[in-house]
This record gives sequence, C-alpha cells and structure tokens, in this order.
Amino acid sequence: MEYSYIDLHCDTLAEALMKSSSTAEVLSGTMADVRRLREAGAAAQFFAMFLPQNRTAGWFEGEEQPAPEELLHGMYQIYCRTMEECSDMIAPARNDRELAANRRQGKISAFLTIENGFLVRGSMEKIREFYDMGVRLVTLTWNDPNCFGFCHSNDPEEMARGLTDFGKEAVSYMQELGMLVDVSHLSDGGFWDVAGIAGRTGKPFVASHSNCRALAPATRNLTDEMIRALAERGGVAGLNFEPTFLNADQSDRFSRVDRMCDHVMHLIDKGGIECAAIGTDFDGISGTFEIKDCTGMPLLFAALRRRGLSEDAVWKIAYGNAARVIRETM
Repeated sequence: MEYSYIDLHCDTLAEALMKSSSTAEVLSGTMADVRRLREAGAAAQFFAMFLPQNRTAGWFEGEEQPAPEELLHGMYQIYCRTMEECSDMIAPARNDRELAANRRQGKISAFLTIENGFLVRGSMEKIREFYDMGVRLVTLTWNDPNCFGFCHSNDPEEMARGLTDFGKEAVSYMQELGMLVDVSHLSDGGFWDVAGIAGRTGKPFVASHSNCRALAPATRNLTDEMIRALAERGGVAGLNFEPTFLNADQSDRFSRVDRMCDHVMHLIDKGGIECAAIGTDFDGISGTFEIKDCTGMPLLFAALRRRGLSEDAVWKIAYGNAARVIRETM
C-alpha cells in the first residue's frame, strides 16, 4: 500500500534561491522539487523560508550573503512563482479546508513556513504581516537567541533559558491567530514555556523536525518527558532524516531507514501513536542517505509495516496526525 504523506519541514526554497531558480518545479542536486513530490505521493509539503541571523553563514559561496529581508523576499517570490507556474500540480494551503480541496483536485498542498522568527523583531504587527503573507508555521528560533527566546545549546545554562516576555505573549497570539508554533531548535526551557502556554490555550504545538534524545543525544532532539508533554497537548514530532539526529554515535553520518523506525517506535512508546509525524528536513541536512530524496518515502512506510504497525497506524504517521494538528490549529 502506498501512502499520501505530509512533510512538516524542508529547506527546498533556500536551495532554489541559491541555485537562482525561478521556481521549485525541477531542481538538480536537491532532495525535493515539485515534480518529485508528485511522484512520491506527497499530499502536503511545508516549505520553510530559512533565515540565518549570521550574515557570515556562507550560503552564497564567494559572495557576501544578502540581508535576511532580501533572502526572505527571494524565497517568497520563488514560492509564489511556483504556485502560479505549477498550478496543475501544487497549490497554496492555509488550513485544513484548503488541504482537503487540493486533495480532491489531485494537487499537493504547499504550506509556507518561516524557520527562525528573528525578523519578527519583537513586533506583534510583524507576526500579523507574516500571517497575511500566508505563513502558517514559525520555527521560533534557529541556532541563535532572538526576540522569542533561546535556542538549543550544549551549555546547560543556555539550554535552561526559555522564552522572553515578548515570546510568551507572541506564542499566545500566534495560537489565537491560527499559526502553528514550532519548537524545533528551541531550548529546553523554551520548550517548557511553550508547553505551559499550550496547556492553557488548549492548542497543539509541534516539533516539526526533531527526533528522540534517548536514542541520539543531539540537543535538537526531544527528551522522553518532552515527548509526553507534546503528546498530552495534541502535538506531533516530525521525524528528521539527519544522521546526527538519528544515530547514537554522532560521528556516524549515515541515515538509515531502520534507525528512523527506531525513533518512530520510541515516539509511539513514550507519546502514543497520535504524536508521530514526518518532518524530513530535506535540503537542510547532510550525510549519506538510504532515502536520498522524496521519491524514497515509500521505503520508510514499508519498513514501519515490517515493524508490525497496522495500516491505520502508518497512515496516522504519514498523514493523519499532521492533518489533525492542521485542523485544530489553523
């Protein structure tokens, strides 16, 4: 059985920008593009506009990196042109009604997201502006602190620091507005601040591309206690294909399907079947991959069936759990 699936995170727009491509229809040297997503049976792809805070991050080899506002504009224009020029294959989605309508028409739903909310710069009006652009998920931080709060860190003191006062107000506002709050890349302290707010609002939040820290010690992963808290609030964790987020040995740069299954089974064990989803991080990861691009997704679902999961359970991981969160938040 083949499954339609929802992927909660990819960095393909950034790759398209670096390649000076006008759309994401066909891209060479990437893990995803529109044509391959259609071949893979994708129901929805969350397209991140990744914003580095550090202008020396080295995106553009041999060139000075553009300002983040310019990067945002460039990725947004690629997204818009892709929606226009590939409208027979893919269409924007901002809620579950549009997801369902696109599925009826045989089209992939494209959800627009921001990875690293630092351009909000402490302004609720800016959050509204991004919402009006069509952004429906914000990964609050990346690898630097910003107006929302602190990021993951190997420093225990930094890791314990949470959301700023603005960040706490902003999370509540985002949930009220209908924008998904994403804690991937956030500090542990920030995670618990978001969990507390979600407990009061009754709205789920997500870790769009994070795995299990009990199996791989990367600070980007979730502890068992976090997995339980995320599940209790109706949220999901998206399985990340990055080797260092999968493997106990952080020097092991091979991304194996069997190890992906280990993380999915651990999520289910600690949080229940409802909390496991997909967040590949395609085009934002490096290493050697058993699933080399989006067309290899059926390998994961077949492996999960071999682990003894029912068809209904695999469907929830592939599609149903993420679709529920979309319905309950947007």
